This record gives sequence, structure tokens and C-alpha cells, in this order.
Amino acid sequence: MYDVHTHFIPPEVVRWLQENRASVNANWIKKDPRKAEFLSVNGNWEFELKESFVNPSLYLEEQGKQGIEHSLISPIPQLFLYDFSPKITKELASVYNDSLADWVQRHSSRLSGLATLPMNDPEAAAVELERAMDRGLRGAIVASSWSGRLLSEEPFAPFWEAANRRKAILFVHPLLCTDPRLSKRMMPNLIGVPWETTVCAADLLLSGTLERYPEAKVLLAHGGGFLPYQIGRLTKGYEKWGGAFSHLEQAPQELIRRFWYDTVLWNPEGLGYLTELVGEERVVPGTDYPFDLCEWPPAIDGRKGFQALMNKS
Repeated sequence: MYDVHTHFIPPEVVRWLQENRASVNANWIKKDPRKAEFLSVNGNWEFELKESFVNPSLYLEEQGKQGIEHSLISPIPQLFLYDFSPKITKELASVYNDSLADWVQRHSSRLSGLATLPMNDPEAAAVELERAMDRGLRGAIVASSWSGRLLSEEPFAPFWEAANRRKAILFVHPLLCTDPRLSKRMMPNLIGVPWETTVCAADLLLSGTLERYPEAKVLLAHGGGFLPYQIGRLTKGYEKWGGAFSHLEQAPQELIRRFWYDTVLWNPEGLGYLTELVGEERVVPGTDYPFDLCEWPPAIDGRKGFQALMNKS
């Protein structure tokens, strides 16, 4: 059994946050004496800082209990820090990536890792991606969108060129949706998170980004959001408005098989549809552990998809 969607915060990152808490407005909030503190950075997306997020031994123990042979570890989206100055974002990215690389190297039979990048400075993001992969990380986790930015925009070309050259895994992970219509009833997470993935994935597909950088391995969180379910609509639009998509070499129903998709759906029927749509090799087991909305252990073993994603050739 494998896991490509799981998060961890190395102790060195926690120390950096404590030392720089004023610069990034980091706050540890005790809400319930029976639970861990909540962490909030810059007032956004606070979450319970469970011990399994920060204790390396406990993480490996829990991994073993679930029979997970190998995990692809990602930094947490709350610490992307894209809304800060590039200087701050670069500094934390360097600390996060070095500490994660050290940890996975010590447990290489059980762990691989992805970097976090200063995407608020695309050229620096390309440099950091190269550096992190030189240290043994397999690619990077990046936000699907932030501050109205889309990953297909021209300034991100250096990042994509580096990812394509290095055959990097790019794990596209959403931030909370800020649409005011979704401000209640946990909808920024329940509906907004998969919606943000949908917007990003559709943009990468329709813009031709997937075709321009075919060696970059784009992994979509949470089963690809709503994109797989609406591929018929995209295909119909492609057929009706062909001139608008003349830059595409393939139709959407073919391009959708260029992505990888994790299994964090909690829905066997939905997972079955996704697998039938894109193929077994493009569906990879994920958990989103240790966040509250995690599917623990993974829904499938997923060896075939995991091996295809992790293949370096």
C-alpha cells in the first residue's frame, strides 16, 4: 500500500516559525485542553497541529500501523507563504526542503518527499525546484491558484521549463476558496477546495500547458476536483468552438489522461468512475493524513499508479 498525498512539518520548520512568528503572524491557539493547539499563519486557514504533523517517530509509527510501504510526503499548504515577500517565502522554502530531504534520506525505503517553492517569484521557484531535486526530493507541491494567479500564466514559464527538464512530480494542491458565497457551513473547504483544483486543472488543459511541458508529472489532489465529472462538457465545447482551442493537439477527453489523480474521494463509486475514465496507471493512492478530512488508510493499494508516477525514466 502507498500514499502520495500526506503532509508533515519537520521540527526545523516549527523552530523557524517560532523564531519568525512576528514576521509571518504565526499564532498557536489553545481551543480545547483535550486537543493540540491550532496553528494560524497570517490569519488564514488555521488547523489543529496534531502531534502526527510534527513528530517524525510518531508519523512513521502510524504509517507502519496502516501497512503503508512508502509515502510521498508534502509540505502543508498553510505554509506556502505566497502572500509574503519573496525573501520570506524563499527562506522558509529552503528550510522546509532541506529538513524534509534530510528526513526522507534517512528513511529512503519508506519515504520520498516534495518541495515547497517560492511561487511568488517564478524564477526563484525554478532555481529552488532544481536545488531541492538535487537534494533528492521528487518535485514540488504548488497551490492551484492564489491572488487570482493561474499556473498557465507566462511568468511561470521558467518554473515549468525546470519541471519539464527534471521530469518533476508537480502536486497541485488547492488553498481554501475565498468566494464570499462559500463563507459559511465549512463550504470553503467542502466545496471550495475541489473547485479550486477544477479551475486550475481545466486551465492547464485548455491553455495547452500540459502539452507544452509533457515531461512534468501533474498530480491533482482530491480526485481532480470536479473536472473528471465535467469532462463531457469540456469536450462538447472543444467540438463546438474548435477555433478557440486550435492550439491543442489533442481533445480534452484525451488530455485528461495526462494528469495523475489521488484517491481522496471517500466514494468507491466515484473512484471507480475516475479509474475507468483515465486508467489505472493514472490513479494513485492518497490519504491527506493527518488533516481532519483524511482517508486513512488509502482506499486502494495503487501499486501500478504509484510506480508510474514515481518512475524516474
